[in-house]
Amino acid sequence: MQKRNVTIGLALVGIITIVACAAETLDGMASAQSGSVPLFEVDPFWPKPLPNHWLIGPTIGVTVDPDDGIWIVQRNTPDQFAARTEIGQAQDPPLSECCQPGPPIMHFDQDGNLLHAWGGPGTETGNYTWPGSNHGITVDNMGNVWVGGNGGDDRHILKFTSDGRFLAQYGEPGVPLNSNSQTTFGMVAKVSFDETGNEIFVADGYGNRRVAVLDASTGAMKRFWGAYGNVPSDDRTPAYTPGETPPQQFRTPVHCADRANDGMVYVCDRPSNRVSVFTTAGEFVKETIVAPATLSQGSTWDVAFSPDPEQRFMYLADGQNMKVYVMERESLDILYSFGDGGRQPGLFFAVHSIATDTQGNIYTTETYEGSRLQKFRYMGMGANPGGDTGPAWPADRKSGGFGWTF
Repeated sequence: MQKRNVTIGLALVGIITIVACAAETLDGMASAQSGSVPLFEVDPFWPKPLPNHWLIGPTIGVTVDPDDGIWIVQRNTPDQFAARTEIGQAQDPPLSECCQPGPPIMHFDQDGNLLHAWGGPGTETGNYTWPGSNHGITVDNMGNVWVGGNGGDDRHILKFTSDGRFLAQYGEPGVPLNSNSQTTFGMVAKVSFDETGNEIFVADGYGNRRVAVLDASTGAMKRFWGAYGNVPSDDRTPAYTPGETPPQQFRTPVHCADRANDGMVYVCDRPSNRVSVFTTAGEFVKETIVAPATLSQGSTWDVAFSPDPEQRFMYLADGQNMKVYVMERESLDILYSFGDGGRQPGLFFAVHSIATDTQGNIYTTETYEGSRLQKFRYMGMGANPGGDTGPAWPADRKSGGFGWTF
């Protein structure tokens, strides 16, 4: 009994410590002087190695649940790996002891331990169509997991319990694209949850050119809008040109749509290098163009917010330029950026998705050959380093945790 009481006491101390640290993080972000910004360094040992010789493929969604669990969705189909050199264990007959693709949905705790892994076609939990190319993940306040898809025939969104039991499918795979449809979607890029309105915001997407908003309980579509709050159009938009007047419709993909605490919705028009801000009703407020010389896949891939109640800071993932921008959310000003191209910890190969936890840590995923999840620890508030700081490498203390020391 005495041992049990000691164990319970230690657990309570741990919980109190976590709460106190989170409160200190929020206070620091909220009350910092105007020259102070959140600083980060990569955790090169997070997450921990996966079991069963599992590999992660292109990782195209990350979210943090209400309990600070970290969830990813990754592409685990054989075509995402080199059969002879990467997934020899999965060949018939097996070529080697290692390795094989892991399940598409993975759930980690704060220490980087894998807690759950599930998903994909051929399960016995219900009658649904797994996306041809899964893309985007969110967890609502009931613990339900929502997944989108941007494959050629993907016109739907899936909803599961946290342990992978199928709950609902919204939309019908294979129907024609239609940015004004009330029932289907068009190659969804991202789904995000807003507890205030019990709504799912859909970046819709790679085929359609809009933001759609669903009732999180029923999946019913409540409203949608295009660029500047216009009625969406499926007409082709000319390719991006630096210095252009931004088009009156979104280009594809519309890659993120996330609501902040104050009701502002931030939308990534990725190939246009723009982040547009709307009210939850779809009324246009303002926009910014980020890295305007960027061509190809564009600079505005995903956003996340700092955990203070005001969400003073916004973090923008830029997969073409291989960096994360730290921005002042209200003004949309870029304060500094971290990252660079590469495969070592703290570097990026197509940083794709981004999320934050209640303690201020940042989580990023990488697509294509990047195929990984990284954690950047919140190190407190400090002087703005300004500009492009390079990799947030923990060993580089002499320069404040940024850039290289020679």
